[in-house]
Amino acid sequence: MIVSMSVERELAKRSGNSCELCGSEEDLRLHLVAPRKDEELNCVAHLCGPCESQIKEPNTADANHWRCLNDSMWSEHAPVKVLAWRMLDELRNEGWPSDLIDMMYLEEEELEWAKEILPKGGALIHKDSNGVRLSHGDSVILIKDLQVKGSSLVAKRGAAVRNIRLDPDNETYIEGKVEGQLVVIITDYVKKI
Repeated sequence: MIVSMSVERELAKRSGNSCELCGSEEDLRLHLVAPRKDEELNCVAHLCGPCESQIKEPNTADANHWRCLNDSMWSEHAPVKVLAWRMLDELRNEGWPSDLIDMMYLEEEELEWAKEILPKGGALIHKDSNGVRLSHGDSVILIKDLQVKGSSLVAKRGAAVRNIRLDPDNETYIEGKVEGQLVVIITDYVKKI
C-alpha cells in the first residue's frame, strides 16, 4: 500500500493545515489509524508531533494536553473520533475523560474500530517479504510494481527505498520516499537490502 501526495493534500485541506486533535500548526504528519489497512482519507489523521508521539507511547501522555479532545471529539471525521476516543479511554483514570467518553457519539462501526486497539505486549515486529526483520533506518527494494493511489506514479520493481520508518501501530506498514515522494508501503512488497 502506498499513500499518495494527493491524499496528503486532501488531508491538509480537511484539517486546515493543523493537527486534527489539538489544533497545532507545527510538525504535522500523516497518521494511519490502526488497524485499518485502507490508505484512503477515511483512515488517516493529520497530527502534530507531540500528539502522535503520545498516541504511540500512551504512558508518556500529558493529561492536560489532551483537554483539547473536548473539542476535537466532535469531529465529523471517523479517524479523528477514533483517536479521540482511544486517548480518552487511555486517560480514563484522570476523571474528566470518563465524562467526555460518556458524552461522545460514535457510530457503531466507529466504536468497534476505536476498540480495535493493538495488544500492549511490546513493540510490533516488521518483516519483509522473506521474513527478515526490518528496523527504523533500513533500506529495502520493491519486489513488484506498485501504483501510487491518487497519482500517476508507479513505484517500479527494484526501486530502492532508503531510511525507512516503521509504523508503530501496524507491523505491515513502512514509510519511505520513492522518487522523492513520501509513501506508505506494505511490507509484503519489499525485501531488505
